Amino acid sequence: MNKIKYTFILLISVCITITGNAKPVSKADEEVVTTLVAHSDDGIFNSNASYTFEVKNTYHTDQTGRVAYVVTTPAGKPLLRDSISVKISKNSSNSYSFTIPAMKPGFYKINFMINVSDYDDTTKRVFGIRPKEIRSNHPRPADFDSFWQTAKSQLAAVKPNYKVTEKPELEKDNRRVFLFEMKSLDDITVRGWLTIPKGSSKNRRFPVFVGLPGYQVDLKPMLGEDDDLAIITINVRGQGNSRDVIHPKRPDYITLNIEDKNKYVLRGAIMDCIRTIDFICSRPDLDSTRIEISGGSMGGFLAVALASLDSRIKLVSAQNPILGDIRDLAGVAEWPINDIKEYVDDRPALSYNKVMDNLDYFDIKNFAPTIKSSIMVGIGLLDHLAPPANSFIFYNNIPSKYATIRIYKDLGHEVPKSFLDEDGHKMRDIFGLF
Repeated sequence: MNKIKYTFILLISVCITITGNAKPVSKADEEVVTTLVAHSDDGIFNSNASYTFEVKNTYHTDQTGRVAYVVTTPAGKPLLRDSISVKISKNSSNSYSFTIPAMKPGFYKINFMINVSDYDDTTKRVFGIRPKEIRSNHPRPADFDSFWQTAKSQLAAVKPNYKVTEKPELEKDNRRVFLFEMKSLDDITVRGWLTIPKGSSKNRRFPVFVGLPGYQVDLKPMLGEDDDLAIITINVRGQGNSRDVIHPKRPDYITLNIEDKNKYVLRGAIMDCIRTIDFICSRPDLDSTRIEISGGSMGGFLAVALASLDSRIKLVSAQNPILGDIRDLAGVAEWPINDIKEYVDDRPALSYNKVMDNLDYFDIKNFAPTIKSSIMVGIGLLDHLAPPANSFIFYNNIPSKYATIRIYKDLGHEVPKSFLDEDGHKMRDIFGLF
């Protein structure tokens, strides 16, 4: 079976270290090795989280000390702690089981610490308790739908003036490569790439895979061995080869015009994505009834917003989407909240509450209720940019018949290759590509 080469689906991926800095005092052939095993494949529990802490001692001396755990809120407030005395005989292994007292629905950080004669270390994890019961404390704006309908109407009034240029020097994997340009909201020109299998018949209509960009990522043509699929990558305004008019420094993109929800950069970026779907629908060689959109981090955010606002989307893949339950990111995720606070502090006439009011219109939890496409969401429990509680609040707002989630207990702001493989197989099955 052919598979898309996902090399160029660029995410903002941050590798999370799940084991703290070990400090052994040992000879080269002596060490203490610890392994923490959650009694749940995905780190999700119904009531009581439970773990086994395994310790292997290769020292030629006994190791004595303590093994302890601390449970905190996502913001780091301590909730529970316990410890036990341990003795691991020389050249032996022990295991210790811990059952955490029942917790209410939510996500919690847990640190396991070992401190013995010649070794100390901390292992960090996150676990969830009945996360499908989590709900936001912040309402959806009453005029949310009309706000976005106005934006779509303004976009529709802009003639796209599509321009397509073949780039034979970029051909690879037996695919033709095209640069496309188009006018979007506010008459801004945005650009993207289209690749199509070579040697196809004139009347053939290809299903389309659309890759959406991460934060300040310059997407390039996406290639692959598929002879039955067109692939599009789009650089929204202010990113990649769409920086003619809007060209902020990397840290400034997220706050560009944030004081006015009608001028905020992400409003235009979302409209650029809708214009990309318009482009697909304008071409006789592309099948507008079989469109999948996919993105990670900010690309995941754009995928969610696009699926909510455009009924032409058939399939959605959102990996670690940012900006979920934004008002509750403070104290949990440093970015983008710290950048936003700094932006507000530099502008005495602007208040943090005003910015939060504006960002309610860009919160993925508020886009979720109107998603009517099959969507697969991937999250990491150690994600410090899209924390799991915020991600589940978004996910829980999607009509359940459309939604699937994959949870990776040991990952941060990333998903494994298996997620992308599953998504590719799902697309081929639903699009009838065999």
